[in-house]
Amino acid sequence: MHSKAKGSLAEDRGAEYLRKNGFRIVERNVYNRFGEIDIIALRDNVLHFVEVKSAQSYEQAIYNLSPIKLQKLNRTIQFYLQQKQLNGDYCIDALIISDGGIEWIENITL
Repeated sequence: MHSKAKGSLAEDRGAEYLRKNGFRIVERNVYNRFGEIDIIALRDNVLHFVEVKSAQSYEQAIYNLSPIKLQKLNRTIQFYLQQKQLNGDYCIDALIISDGGIEWIENITL
């Protein structure tokens, strides 16, 4: 399976995981000139920008969440919020999807 197909499958699994945990999926695969947001979800009036990382092991997946990736994601989110004229509460989360299951890391910071 190609990496794009694997990534899409991981994002599908991630979106289903979020739905089962009380989130409403707002958008997926949002692109702008700064990058991509994998999943935007809403729960308890807080917008969650979710980065999905997948690999065979947790360690392989988590290492793909680098400080540079988080900085790029933050710029992408700021542009999205500005475009949509949103100013409510939000956080950045990660879903780590590996052969061992799904790990949700809430409110990651730079």
